Amino acid sequence: MGKFSFWPESASSFAWEVDALYIFIGLVCLVFGLGVFLTVVGFAIKYKRKSDDEIPEQIEGNLPLEIFWSVVPLGIVLAMFAWGAVLFFKMSTPPAEALNFSVVGKQWMWKVQHPEGKREINELHIPIGQPIKLTITAEDVLHSFYIPAFRTKIDAVPGRYTTSWFEPTKAGEYHIFCAEYCGLDHSRMIGKVVVMEPTQYTQWLKNGNVAVASVAGNEPPEAVGARLFEEQRCVTCHQTNGTLGPMLAGVFGHEVKLQSGETIMADETYVRESIMNPTAKIVAGFQPLMPTYQGQLSEDQLIQLIAYIKSLSQTGIQTQAEHRAENEG
Repeated sequence: MGKFSFWPESASSFAWEVDALYIFIGLVCLVFGLGVFLTVVGFAIKYKRKSDDEIPEQIEGNLPLEIFWSVVPLGIVLAMFAWGAVLFFKMSTPPAEALNFSVVGKQWMWKVQHPEGKREINELHIPIGQPIKLTITAEDVLHSFYIPAFRTKIDAVPGRYTTSWFEPTKAGEYHIFCAEYCGLDHSRMIGKVVVMEPTQYTQWLKNGNVAVASVAGNEPPEAVGARLFEEQRCVTCHQTNGTLGPMLAGVFGHEVKLQSGETIMADETYVRESIMNPTAKIVAGFQPLMPTYQGQLSEDQLIQLIAYIKSLSQTGIQTQAEHRAENEG
């Protein structure tokens, strides 16, 4: 860090692939742009009118040439699209073994929580060689979490969850920027990623940032979420007999049938919406009895509640259909 360069350092597993695509697009633009420029200059010289009564020679069409200059650029553009699409899907699909970190953007800071519970502000400590998944949202306005060295950038949108992932390949410290203008002090919304050897990272988790830990605690998010689940009395309807509200164990990551007849995947966004706007999507077989928790829970608490719901085991859990069948029987 601190060394100025026009080309950011390459420190993630797919950074070189992003660079290769940019270089390819840049070379194509350079070759075609230079070709067009030289052709215009050459024709201007060759076909310059030499006298007032000169009539230029008529040039008939050339079908092979027209096919060539139509098909070749089309093929190059399609290659760019295919290459970009493959890379986009690769960067959008985190591996199953990725460590899941939550990130909340807020004017003018990034709040990070590790899967083990450790919290940081404007810093992200991670182990080298380990895929890292970021689940990102914002508390106030639109932000964008950008790590140039990893070639990754993802918007942090209030009321929604977005995800990004990367695998660091080089130990060191790297910049974090907000890439979306978010207010007067947007330029102050910076931080750093610290990539460490696995043994150093394990030791850091034990010692870590004592100042932050003492304020926020180091409990895993699902443990804090379980406590919130009790404190907010969610257990009254969602963990008794499933008559007032749908049972939540085993739901996350599976399809849920709604009153409208539609089905929806129970992911972070669906669970968040169900907490903040419970009448938006009513589960089939249940009444819209749940009150909204809008303004009662922070983004950190929502992430902890969702982490707890994700952690619920499917063992011994009945499906909503089985519950309804039992109740009707």
